Amino acid sequence: MLKRLKNIFHIRKHWRLVVREIETAEEVFACNTSKGILVTLGVLAALLLVAATYCITAFTPVRYLIPGYPSKETRALQESNQRRIDSLENEVSLWAFQVNNIQRIVTGREPIDMDSLRVLQKDSTSSLYRKLYAQKDSLLRNEVISEETFNISSRGRNIEQLEGIHFFTPVKGIITQNYNVATGHPYIDIAAAEDEIVYSVLDGTVISAGWNDDTGYTMQIQHSNNLVSIYKHNSRLLKKTGDRVSAGAPIAVVGDTGRLSYGIHLHFELWHNGEAIDPTAYIKF
Repeated sequence: MLKRLKNIFHIRKHWRLVVREIETAEEVFACNTSKGILVTLGVLAALLLVAATYCITAFTPVRYLIPGYPSKETRALQESNQRRIDSLENEVSLWAFQVNNIQRIVTGREPIDMDSLRVLQKDSTSSLYRKLYAQKDSLLRNEVISEETFNISSRGRNIEQLEGIHFFTPVKGIITQNYNVATGHPYIDIAAAEDEIVYSVLDGTVISAGWNDDTGYTMQIQHSNNLVSIYKHNSRLLKKTGDRVSAGAPIAVVGDTGRLSYGIHLHFELWHNGEAIDPTAYIKF
């Protein structure tokens, strides 16, 4: 059967390949061959052509001439954007954790330590943080509304619980805007000299330290007795999230950062049990 197929396609039929000069008919080159050899050589030549084309396209700058193939600049931009996305995802995750920690503090529960943060960052996704924030947000609002309903008795308890605590002055300066809840200003602004050091008012743990477009370099410190102090518009921060600080320890440098800043000053807030309190009632400025 195989022999009949070879005879049909003339695979075994021998040919003589001759190259002659046209004018003199002189034989320049001659060799014996067959159809099978020519087919084999043709297939090998095609494979070599395909391999050469692939190598040139894959490993030489010629590939950048192919329409739709990304250039070096485009690939570098993609890698840069990917790194930025990863950094933003980490930042959002950290913010969500910090928000959850503050909510735990204002509702009277123990905050989660930084070791738990590392576990959450490894085992969770940003969507989980957003879900956690959504679940806790309504509870926080209800807690604040409940405290505002009984704000008179709450203030009495605040004074009683904070009596005897020695607060350090956060920065040397002059108060330019006082605490006033009625005008929507439940904090104070302290004008200070450029590069003046900002100090922690009590022992505590930094639960948030980073940049905010509105408030610039901002730091939040959790203290005992459900106290939280907040320092905004700094020119730079000297501590990072998770650091333990002692009362009177340098934590930042006063500045003029953020869209809401109007000059070199410290925006200072003091919170107790989820309620903003007047710092001038406990701290000597």
